[in-house]
Amino acid sequence: MVSTYTRRRLTDAPFLAAATGATPSRRPVWFMRQAGRSLPEYRELRKGIGMLESCFDPELVCEITMQPIRRHGVDAAILFSDIVVPLKAAGIDLDIVPGVGPVIASPVRTEADVRALPRLRPEEVGAVTSGVRLLTDALGDTPLIGFAGAPFTLASYLVEGGPSKQHERTKAMMHADPKTWHALLGTLTDITIAFLQAQLAAGVDAVQLFDSWAGALSLADYREFVLPHSERVFAEIADAGVPRIHFGVGTGELLGAMGEAGADVVGVDWRVPLTEAVRRVGAGKGLQGNLDPAILFAGFDAVEAEARRIVAEADEAITLGATGHIFNLGHGVLPDTDPGVLTALVELVHSL
Repeated sequence: MVSTYTRRRLTDAPFLAAATGATPSRRPVWFMRQAGRSLPEYRELRKGIGMLESCFDPELVCEITMQPIRRHGVDAAILFSDIVVPLKAAGIDLDIVPGVGPVIASPVRTEADVRALPRLRPEEVGAVTSGVRLLTDALGDTPLIGFAGAPFTLASYLVEGGPSKQHERTKAMMHADPKTWHALLGTLTDITIAFLQAQLAAGVDAVQLFDSWAGALSLADYREFVLPHSERVFAEIADAGVPRIHFGVGTGELLGAMGEAGADVVGVDWRVPLTEAVRRVGAGKGLQGNLDPAILFAGFDAVEAEARRIVAEADEAITLGATGHIFNLGHGVLPDTDPGVLTALVELVHSL
C-alpha cells in the first residue's frame, strides 16, 4: 500500500529506542488493555455503545486510546480496537457479546466455508485509519502502536464459533484436514496483512501481533500449522521500518519458535522469567513484559517488589543478548484493577 503520509519522527521516544536496540532515556512502560474497563472515564464514555460500534467511530477510538496516556503517563499508546475488527470490516457476520467475547454467526468448518470468506479492502477499515490519523495529531511525541490478531487466533474464533478453552474443533481441522487449515490460515494472513498495512499507511509507529491462543498448541503443531503464516505477516510489513512485536499467552514453550517468526520484540507472559526468555528467544531481539496482572491486586508493596525483580531480570537478559526491555504486564489489565496502582507503577518503573 502506498501512502503519502509522512511518519512522525520520534527519535527520543523511550519505547521506540528500547524496541530498536538503542538506549532509552528511561525504561519504557505501557500496558496491554491500558485503555478499557479499568478506567472510570472509559466506562462513562462507552455507556450504551457497543464494543464494535466503538471500534468503528474514529473520534471514540482517538479519545479512548488517549485516556491512559493522560492518566498514567505511559510511554506508548495502543490503538483502541479488537482483533476481530478486520473480520467484521471484511463482512464476516460476528458480534462481540458482553461477558462472552467474539461470537461467529456461521463457523468455518469446510473447504467451501474457507472459499466463501471475504478479503479485506483498505477502505473497509477507513474508520480505523481515520482514528489513527487523529491520534498521530493528538499524541505529540508519544508513539502509537497498531495491532492485529495473528492468523491462528483469528482462525480459532472462526472455527470454534467463539471463545474456546480446549480448541478441539481447531486442532481437529489442523490434523484431519491440513489442506483446508492452511487455506484458512492463508486467507486470514491476507486479512491481517491488509489490516496492518492500512494502519501503517495511516501512521502507526509500531505494530503488535497478538497470537492470544497460540499457547494451546504443542511446539510441533505450532511449527507446522502456524509459524509459516505468522512469518508471512511479519515479512510483508518489514518494509515499513517500524518495530514489530509478537505476543501470546501461555507461550513459554513456543518462545523460540515465536522469536523466529520475524518480530523485533517478543512479549513474554508472567510464567517465564525474562532471563529464561532470552535463552529461548535467542540474542538479538528485545523483550517485553512481564508482571502478572493479578499482582496489581496485592497491594503496592508487592507490586513494587515484583516490578523491581522483573527490571533486574530484564537487565540481566540484556547482558545475555536481549537488545532492550519494554516493561509491560504479562497479559492485559484486568477490569477491576485500581487505576491508581497503574499510575504509581509507571512512576516506579520510570524511576528505576
